[in-house]
Amino acid sequence: MDKQVSFLVRTAIIAAIYAVITILNPFSWYGIQFRVSEVLTLLVFIDRKYIPGLVAGCFIANLPSPLGIADIFFGTTATFIALLLMARSKSLFGASLWPAIVNGLIIGLELKLVLGLPFFLSALQVFAGEFLVVSVVGYIVFKTILKDKSLVRALKFS
Repeated sequence: MDKQVSFLVRTAIIAAIYAVITILNPFSWYGIQFRVSEVLTLLVFIDRKYIPGLVAGCFIANLPSPLGIADIFFGTTATFIALLLMARSKSLFGASLWPAIVNGLIIGLELKLVLGLPFFLSALQVFAGEFLVVSVVGYIVFKTILKDKSLVRALKFS
């Protein structure tokens, strides 16, 4: 298969998986959220070419958000920033912290602006959910994945 076609197919698959997992999870929005799909963001630690698929998946997942256009803008922007920072991280645990920090701040601000919720509490709740999903569960899963060199090679785009 041609490299461009392979890239597009992988990107579409990642976007679809992220979007479906998020949309089917009732705890994907508001202050207390546990986006299980966020574990996939750690794929960027293996290969930064996952960024477009994850950003597209987040955009699609936020289309039915109860917070409307604000979540499409804020959520997708937060994911994009976190992914860029994750791709530059030197350690898996360091990479796992970016979604919690960035989403905590940006989604905390969104919840304040859109719903009038207290910023600090909202930021803390979003941070906690992201930390649990990505920095605890995701870290354990990806620490195991990174030990399997053949699996890591298979996950790389090139």
